[in-house]
Amino acid sequence: RVKKLGLEDVIGITGKVVARPEDAVNKKIPTGEIDVEVTELTIYNESAPPPFDINDRNSASEDHRLKYRYLELRTKELQHNMLIRHKAAIATRNFMNDQDFVEIETPVLMKSTPEGARDFLVPSRLHTGRFYALPQSPQTYKQLLMVSGFDKYFQIVKCFRDEDFRADRQPEFTQIDIEMSFVDQDDIIKLGTDLTRHIWKTVNNVELPEEFPVLNYHDAMERYGSDKPDIRFEMELQEMAGFVEKSDFNTFKSVLESGGRVKALVCPNASTYSRKVIDELTDYLKKYFGAKGLAWMKCVDGKLDGGISKFFPESVQNDMIAQLGIENDCVLFMVGDNAKTVFSALGALRNELAKRENLIDANKWAPLWVVDFPLVEWNEDKNRWDALHHPFTSPNLEDLAKLDSTPGDVRSFGYDIIMNGYELGGGSIRIHDRDLQARIFKLLGISDEDAQEKFGFLMDAFKYGAPPHGGMAFGFDRIVMLLAGSHQIRDVIAFPKTTSALSLMDNSPSPVSEEQLEELHLQVIQDSED
Repeated sequence: RVKKLGLEDVIGITGKVVARPEDAVNKKIPTGEIDVEVTELTIYNESAPPPFDINDRNSASEDHRLKYRYLELRTKELQHNMLIRHKAAIATRNFMNDQDFVEIETPVLMKSTPEGARDFLVPSRLHTGRFYALPQSPQTYKQLLMVSGFDKYFQIVKCFRDEDFRADRQPEFTQIDIEMSFVDQDDIIKLGTDLTRHIWKTVNNVELPEEFPVLNYHDAMERYGSDKPDIRFEMELQEMAGFVEKSDFNTFKSVLESGGRVKALVCPNASTYSRKVIDELTDYLKKYFGAKGLAWMKCVDGKLDGGISKFFPESVQNDMIAQLGIENDCVLFMVGDNAKTVFSALGALRNELAKRENLIDANKWAPLWVVDFPLVEWNEDKNRWDALHHPFTSPNLEDLAKLDSTPGDVRSFGYDIIMNGYELGGGSIRIHDRDLQARIFKLLGISDEDAQEKFGFLMDAFKYGAPPHGGMAFGFDRIVMLLAGSHQIRDVIAFPKTTSALSLMDNSPSPVSEEQLEELHLQVIQDSED
């Protein structure tokens, strides 16, 4: 019987535990010093041949493994990840409890108040033609809890966003949600820092610094081209306007004259960047970041050569070499365009070059806070101002005078916490004044009628004494991914969806019966393609 057993068969044994002979001891496994002399064997369940090698996750495609996720969860890697997730949740709850926070659950069926992404809608059977929404976040509820007198709230909560297909995004995700009354930005940053340090120490025995670096949004973009920079390596963006003005390169001169920007990166090992490799990088920036091109020149024998170097006089080249720290066998990559394109393209190129050049220490943790985000950003497609975080974020009171005249220059009391180039979480000090909230709604193009329909319950609550308050939310799945050393969110969620929001294991979403649709007074309209 024993010889016929498969690796996945479920058995029970009775026997005597004995010490292994010294030459048979295996210190690499927990039971490596003992054997069991079996006296009785029970076969509880025989397993069919598994659809892939459970000891080798790479033996099958990800889609195939997701179809049999309950088997993939038997692998050591995913067992480890689920244990990390459990430890992180326990560490969070213990820390928040010690800080006198109260865990309060908020509704899963709520009013639809779109916060940027689409809501998942739930039709009401009892109220024909009306819909609940699944929460994108408990934002309004946690603010109401501050009005209710709960000074310190938190919960580990499921959130839902009906987003378009994006790599490594899940339609449902978990966040650590936090809100506090009578606090300022520094209080939230201190709490967020301490919570992060506690989780990293408890789960991975890693000591993070007592204080994390703080970078304002403007400097983050100028230096790194990103509001979530990976600061484990240098390679900062360089300003090129002064050099371009002294050059004969009219393409970049035109960019500057039209109010655009020209910035650059200095990368080592120019000899590895053949024309083919540079063309690949150029295509990457064109395809994903809207760049019109990628200019370059290499440093050979103390002089700049190739690419657009011929447009720069020798004296200007010498200044560039001295001021930008260009050494032999370096390549200078340049992008000229509107500021948004320049930052996004060079920020992405910076990360790509760091990977190619092995500049990132995989064992290093580099947390930081980014603060002073703009309150709003201009939406070119819809010709309006959009809230950079959400419409309840308080403007920096020092900038209130600019709110009506130059809203794009108004800073917010918004902040993000970053770890190794990933956004761990973010939040803001909230607006607690009805009149200021009404001004923000007006700026965002939300009419009084829409504001009353969507957020009237919150505005009504503010009439009854709303304390100053603020908070943040951490992406719990992202935290676990980093702690587990994984490279994708799906590996730290027990039953994840694909990038196209499909559950291959239970084949959802799936059609429902006509009877169910009739109860909800719904009708499915077929696509014209069908």
